[in-house]
Amino acid sequence: MDQFINQASELFDYTKKLRRDFHMHPELGFQEVRTANIVANELKELDLDVSIGIAKTGVTAILNSGNPGPIALLRFDMDALPIQEETGASYASQNPGVMHACGHDGHVAIGLTVARILHAYRDHLSGVIKFVFQPAEEGLGGAEMMVAEGVLENPRPDFCLAMHLWNDKPYGWLGITQGPIMAASETFHVIVTGKGGHGASPNLTIDPVLACAQIITALQSIVARNVPPLKTAVVSVTSLHSGEAFNVIPSRAEFKGTIRTFEPEVRNRVLNRFNEIVSGVANAMGCNAEIKTKSITPAVTNDVPITKRIREIAENLLPDYDIDANTTTMGSEDMAYLMQEIPGCYIFVGSANTEKGLDAPHHNPKFNFDERAMLDGAALMTSATVEMLKSSG
Repeated sequence: MDQFINQASELFDYTKKLRRDFHMHPELGFQEVRTANIVANELKELDLDVSIGIAKTGVTAILNSGNPGPIALLRFDMDALPIQEETGASYASQNPGVMHACGHDGHVAIGLTVARILHAYRDHLSGVIKFVFQPAEEGLGGAEMMVAEGVLENPRPDFCLAMHLWNDKPYGWLGITQGPIMAASETFHVIVTGKGGHGASPNLTIDPVLACAQIITALQSIVARNVPPLKTAVVSVTSLHSGEAFNVIPSRAEFKGTIRTFEPEVRNRVLNRFNEIVSGVANAMGCNAEIKTKSITPAVTNDVPITKRIREIAENLLPDYDIDANTTTMGSEDMAYLMQEIPGCYIFVGSANTEKGLDAPHHNPKFNFDERAMLDGAALMTSATVEMLKSSG
């Protein structure tokens, strides 16, 4: 396995150059035209069977070893976020208001590095490797669209792998956990309608602001009183708006937010109670409530046998790493749509470095990471693929 560390080390300048170029030229979901073109050209240089335009800007490539064996899918996301960068890095975003603030630039660079290493190693491989470079992971439905457009067919993978550079943890840490690791995500938008009037005559109105205040307070009882204590869920109201004038009680108020859960039973319970509380409290306050909920992604759930094997591979490849088998997050990831269909493992790779000031959280204007995590991430993804193809054959 040391050969993959060595090869990733030899390609590290290539990996960094790619990452910094992507970082300087970030593109939002479904707009990753430049990024996709670079990805496709790099893969075509390896004489892989490349397809473009899947889910608008997605790219796939097939590496066929020519030897019988299973089919692996390796997924890497490409999109940036609508954030104005404040890192001051020499390779900071040149696209105003758009930034790679979640590490996807590093993911693409890792993916292309892995493709190069595996291509060089192809005579020793068995089976087939399908590389998937996905657009629009950041809540826009890129994975769901790729699945709908056939990314899991022709050929259909036997297992899938993905990883995320993770600034919540330091360089030298890995999160490889069996079972649910990232939450299912829903959004909600509630419009409460009452009767507006003068602020000095509240008795002549039906106040939707007061109703929203009562509803939002009552919603906090869901996790506290309706979810079993050994389970977990999040109900967060993140936006509240109503009215403009200080002396006018408005006729309408609205609030938005997110619900996060791991298990389908908990999800159903939370959504049912959410609807009951919003409707019931609004009615009790004399108001009407219009409720809109939307599922963003299911939970990411790691297959137990595959994850156990990946952990063993990581322990052999990176013996000095702190490998955490119990890490979970209420963050969400649409890799879940692929993993609903294909068993797999999603790996977190610690990427923060406090001494170098590379420890801002994800989705922060100052987000940046220790680039050494890309080297180890590429080596791990390569080694995991090779060993899984052997053990699954």
